[in-house]
Amino acid sequence: MMKNSIAALLLAGVCALPLVATSASAEVVYNRGNSADPETLDQHKTQTVYESHILRDLYEGLLAYSADGKCVAGVAKSWDVSEDGLVYTFHFRDDAKWSNGDPVVAGDFVYSLRRIEDPETAAQYSTIMYPIMNAEKVNKGELPKEELGVKAIDDATLEITLNAPTPYFLGQLCHQSALPVHPASVEKYGEDFSKPGNMVSNGAFTLAEFVPNSHVKAVKNPMFHDAADVKIDAVMYYPTEDRGAALRRFQAGELDSNNDAPVEQVDFMRENLGDQFRVAPYLGTYYYAVNTTEDKLADPKIRRALSMAIDREFIADDIWGGTMLPGYSLVPPGIGNYGEPAYADFKDMDQFDREDAAKAILEEAGYSEDKPLEVEIRYNTSENHKNTAVAIADMWKQIGVKTTLLNTDTKTHYANLREHAPFDFARAGWIGDYSDPQNFLMLVESDSGFNYAQWKNADYDALMDKAAMTVDLDKRAEILFNAEKIFMENQPYLPLLYYSSLSLVSDKLHGWEDNLLNVHPSRWMSKD
Repeated sequence: MMKNSIAALLLAGVCALPLVATSASAEVVYNRGNSADPETLDQHKTQTVYESHILRDLYEGLLAYSADGKCVAGVAKSWDVSEDGLVYTFHFRDDAKWSNGDPVVAGDFVYSLRRIEDPETAAQYSTIMYPIMNAEKVNKGELPKEELGVKAIDDATLEITLNAPTPYFLGQLCHQSALPVHPASVEKYGEDFSKPGNMVSNGAFTLAEFVPNSHVKAVKNPMFHDAADVKIDAVMYYPTEDRGAALRRFQAGELDSNNDAPVEQVDFMRENLGDQFRVAPYLGTYYYAVNTTEDKLADPKIRRALSMAIDREFIADDIWGGTMLPGYSLVPPGIGNYGEPAYADFKDMDQFDREDAAKAILEEAGYSEDKPLEVEIRYNTSENHKNTAVAIADMWKQIGVKTTLLNTDTKTHYANLREHAPFDFARAGWIGDYSDPQNFLMLVESDSGFNYAQWKNADYDALMDKAAMTVDLDKRAEILFNAEKIFMENQPYLPLLYYSSLSLVSDKLHGWEDNLLNVHPSRWMSKD
């Protein structure tokens, strides 16, 4: 970093982090802003997109993401599917290697898939692989992990058997939870296998450094089968929770990209950055989780009243600068294998009528000016999230609700949600792992690790189970729609917005292609 750049950051009140510069004679380093620090680099413990950006650089699954977000051949060069849609046979490339030189074999994936379903792993994403035969029973301790429907036919052939035809299964195999672990490293180091010096990976890059709250460094993996075409020598991932500071660092040339941007400066970025400010459709929903175990929020009518009072159009247009869309369903519109989502029945009501109806519900429940409903909103560090919470608190004030706000860093925020620490409302978001409504609706199944609301509804679970066994896509869509209707009637989550991805991408960086999943593996990047 140049001295004048450091001075500029200090004057702006920004704590300068170690940044890696490049020169004509130096290695090519990609300085990559990543919205938050990873809590883990264990692919079976991961739960955020911040971690996925790093993990997909370090590892390669059976399938992998292309530059434009499509699932393409990875370790598997090809695959066959049986006529009944139940058996997938993957044929491995013969040049797939781990970073220590070991060949990548089918048994590595058997080990990895058994590990994610092993109850002792306590994987947040264990449910994503439930389509695999016996996965749910293994995960719940009802069957030994050896009964999981995965089998190595030989070192170069893997067979996976499903419970039922699953139209989105190949898309699931691109997800970070389907990335393989190196069995010998896990056996040797246990949970420490993911630390620098211990990690053996099979992706385009290997882990060199992980300094919490500072950076993660990955370097080019010479053992990667396509190493000759990887143009980046090292990737430096910097946690950029402060989007405003990230923008200043980007303008100074100290970040080559950042996967978010400060919405309060949208007009400035559009005027001054041109095509370097990217806004693209994104398969995701921004929501507030509600703690349904809290007595004051246990009644669906109260949750509905608070949801009705939120002016989503104002938040989308004025708080997010038109970079988000008002959200009235858990499943975003336009998703695959579905029709129109089950929108909230108040979607088309006038906002003033909504407020009147919300006040009436609260009064009926015994709340008044002398006895207001008091709630707290928790959100993770981001000006965007803060401004949203402040706006919602003001909207709730109009119906007589007293709201306090609590901010924590992203790692703490999601750890609290995962561990069911006490809360009233908590900001969260879900980005689709694959384009299918099940990927959103599974969030609030009773046994889901992402059911932050701790909501349990037997009818909802039964419909989700029925959909999982339904082959006809039209009938399946109808079943899932009915499940979403139950969700919207109960509102354990308050859907607020549908995402667009906001990215800062330097004109010196090449290979970044906007796509619905907003995945951009460093493998495909080059830099002037």
